[in-house]
Amino acid sequence: MKKTSFSAMAVAALLAACAPTANTPTASTTPATTTPEPATQPAVPSWPERAEAFLTGYSAEYVRLYTQSAEAEWRSNTRIVPGDTSNAGATARANERMAAFAGSAANIKELRELLDHKDQLTDLQVKQLQAALYNAANSPQTIADVVKRRIKAEAAQTEKLYGFDYKFGGKSVTTNDLDELLRKENNPAKRQQIWEASKAIGPTLKDGLLNLRDLRNQTVQALGYPDYFSYQASDYGMSREEMLTLVRKINEELRPLYRELHTYARYELAKKYGQKQVPDYLPASWLPNRWGQDWSAMVDVKGLNLDPILAKKGAEWQVKQAERFYQSLGFQALPPVFYEKSSLYPLPKDAAYKKNNHASAWHMDLNQDVRSLMSVEGNTEWYETTHHELGHIYYYLTYTNPEVPPLLRQGANRAYHEAMGSLMGLAATQKPFLAGLGLVDAKTKTDQTQTLLKEALNYAVFIPFASGVMSEWENSFYADKLPADQLNARWWALAKQYQGIVPPTTRGEQYLDPATKTHINDDPAQYYDYALSYVILFQLHDHISKNILKQDPHATNYYGSKEVGSFLADIMRPGSSKDWRVVLKEKTGEDLSARAMVEYFQPLMAYLKQQNKGRKYTM
Repeated sequence: MKKTSFSAMAVAALLAACAPTANTPTASTTPATTTPEPATQPAVPSWPERAEAFLTGYSAEYVRLYTQSAEAEWRSNTRIVPGDTSNAGATARANERMAAFAGSAANIKELRELLDHKDQLTDLQVKQLQAALYNAANSPQTIADVVKRRIKAEAAQTEKLYGFDYKFGGKSVTTNDLDELLRKENNPAKRQQIWEASKAIGPTLKDGLLNLRDLRNQTVQALGYPDYFSYQASDYGMSREEMLTLVRKINEELRPLYRELHTYARYELAKKYGQKQVPDYLPASWLPNRWGQDWSAMVDVKGLNLDPILAKKGAEWQVKQAERFYQSLGFQALPPVFYEKSSLYPLPKDAAYKKNNHASAWHMDLNQDVRSLMSVEGNTEWYETTHHELGHIYYYLTYTNPEVPPLLRQGANRAYHEAMGSLMGLAATQKPFLAGLGLVDAKTKTDQTQTLLKEALNYAVFIPFASGVMSEWENSFYADKLPADQLNARWWALAKQYQGIVPPTTRGEQYLDPATKTHINDDPAQYYDYALSYVILFQLHDHISKNILKQDPHATNYYGSKEVGSFLADIMRPGSSKDWRVVLKEKTGEDLSARAMVEYFQPLMAYLKQQNKGRKYTM
């Protein structure tokens, strides 16, 4: 039986609704001899009516299939049993059903025809139709076999990615364990062993990633995109070239600060590890993060070391405290489903299955079912992460309102989602905020310069990795078809160029170090989102500090400010129904720029230049 396409059903329903009822005689019926009037022709729906009918039917089915897919993905990420492929199979089938609908030839035809008349439609209708066509490009059923193979390949890659058994010292370890070791170990030889253990997964992912590259490119090319990187950039209303120009500009704006931080880190770490020779470039194993994207663990700020306090309070307190923070700003309590169905804490050591330990937030049904996947432990890193992930959750809940159709229940752009979470992570770690919670003594004297240095080693250090190494590598991988025998070489060339980082030993093509970053596999070609989010975060923080709280941006306390909550809710509430550029301009008075971020860290520059006096610069 041929299945009626949704677009055809919607239009047929509208035509039926507009058609008159059958001619029924009345008391004043004219005699039969009277010449009958011509039959009334069925009314042809206007383009706005046709669009509304299509969107009503499309959205209902989209939400139904989206929810099924999210549930399957959730199981695949929270219960990974080695050797058991049932979850991967179920996920693939759910995603195939979504793909078959979203990318159906009938839907694509109707979407294109409606958008050809967008000048007659409302802005809200146009935005929904464009969102639906963007979704279709990721699963066009004109090449259904390719889409099906891509979905299966993605499910299989996820199983490999999160089911990998990391080993160190002859024992199985988690990525949390490896991260902790890299933060604390002072022996360079042992650090190298830990770092190499964290990269062992790379070779197992190479064939799958190369296969996915081809399948992802082929999928979006069917609707006219030249490659997958270009497709992802188009979600911002930008071309690939425009996106690369933007992220390169951000890198250049922050380059002077990064140059100082890089020089400082080389000399300080050489001293810490007892190395007489200061290297020109940082060995990757020297840094307290597997990819060198966050060096903040290098600095302990006296009076602001939260780890001992948070360890006593425990993981659950951190999650609840993050919720209390948002409530203090005027946001609602989290719905019960959040605590009932989220996976918030590490699995028991003897668990018979694994889970994805990478923190994430989930909008399961584009309504009130919101969840988070974390492995919260009592430490500063997870304290900040809980505030970040709940930023996503409250963004979901805020744009889930009658004015925002399901298709537009997403961030103003992808970076806004990350910006909201990171903004709250920053706010929750500033001294006045911490003192208000009793986590630090307000009377304790802290070194503001060291506090700023710790923040710079997080936020500023991240930019060259996110907008440089990750974005440039994925651009090369997808758009330039980087050959399979140059994957690792390209990665380390970019790490040296942008981060000034080199591997501790030769890393040939038998490795695949970029694939050790989860996003390369399961959240591809959009890591610039995070770099842009930091830029947006500092623009928002600058505005909140100076114009709402009237406080020093380096020492704020958002807690309890309903005005701050209202400002943030106004940004969150429209979802993607308003252009992201307009939202930023309206709320901050400026276009996207690293100006606020550079200004925030300007007081640190004099200190770094003094520390680096007489030292060799290599960046």
